[in-house]
Amino acid sequence: MSKVVIIKCTTYEEDKVYEALVRGLDLIGGIARFVEKNERILLKPNMLSAKEPDKHVTTHPTVLSAIIKVLLEQGYEDVVFGDSPAVDKEDKAARINGLFDAADKYGVEQVDFSTGQTVSFPQGRQCQRFEVADSVIKSNAIISLSKMKTHQLTRITGAIKNQLGCVYGLNKAGMHASFPNAINFSKMLVDLNLLLKPRLYIMDGIIAMEGNGPGSGDPRPMNVLLISDDPVAIDATFCKMIKLKPEFIPTITFGKHWGLGEYKDEKIEYLGDSIEEFITEDFDVVRAPVVAELPKATSFVRYFALRKPYIVEKDCIMCNQCVRACPAEPKALLERNGLPPKYEYSKCIRCYCCQETCPEDAIRVKTPLLGKLFFYR
Repeated sequence: MSKVVIIKCTTYEEDKVYEALVRGLDLIGGIARFVEKNERILLKPNMLSAKEPDKHVTTHPTVLSAIIKVLLEQGYEDVVFGDSPAVDKEDKAARINGLFDAADKYGVEQVDFSTGQTVSFPQGRQCQRFEVADSVIKSNAIISLSKMKTHQLTRITGAIKNQLGCVYGLNKAGMHASFPNAINFSKMLVDLNLLLKPRLYIMDGIIAMEGNGPGSGDPRPMNVLLISDDPVAIDATFCKMIKLKPEFIPTITFGKHWGLGEYKDEKIEYLGDSIEEFITEDFDVVRAPVVAELPKATSFVRYFALRKPYIVEKDCIMCNQCVRACPAEPKALLERNGLPPKYEYSKCIRCYCCQETCPEDAIRVKTPLLGKLFFYR
């Protein structure tokens, strides 16, 4: 039986977040149940890009500082944090989103995620090797600090997807190129979690992101922290809160089938506050199954039926970050002098790296009419 702790928290005031986290950890058996005093503990937040905390793109700094305070108070000495952002340098991202200061206040180091090595995982069903950051390899235990957000490829980004940041540098984009449909990409994420085996998962849902997530959506108060050692159960709990069927999400279903965790109610014990208090039926998320859209779709289907990114030209500053982020070869975005980039949808693998990394929130995702009728009902 998996356990998910649900703790109401309506503010990012540091004392309140700390109190909520302590209450939640006590309910699940205490931090000592998951990590040993002699281990190097890596705190892995969601540090997608260099956005300020009030944008709610990244794990809030008070969530990081709260878990640091818990660990230090209980005598854990070797604690570090880090992540590999999708865009921006690590140090820039951490300073702008407040995570560096939150950790530095307690003398906790930000470790380098820019170098790594190939790690073999022969038991992987979808992926048998990963390019893992050296700092992850050097750590004994990972505590994953995810952010409650929507995602255009996988519907949600939460506990399971957070570990993609342990793949260093441009190798993350390479994973999209290697696994260009959402089903296989999700399977890869399950394999990655089975390889890394984080000890504990904490999800920041105090203010979540709905709509055009994971980097360009709208803040939505959910007033909750979720805690579990089962990433499938914690992501399924998020889905249940927003009336999204967990079985629509392949990271959840394959996570269950491959032994990563549980998602059915009869296999989960909820502790803390009632899940019913957090049900949000109008949360802006695509409530349709994730489908294997590519690579077999015809050009007609790609253009007239599949969900696709598009540029809101009035918001585009023509920085061409979307072009650089595109992992397709040849690229699905073309630079144009004095004009926003142009999509060639016949080459687009629908990974949404462009939308995820746009610094001006100028890229949106739309579903054509045929797609609404046949794919995304």
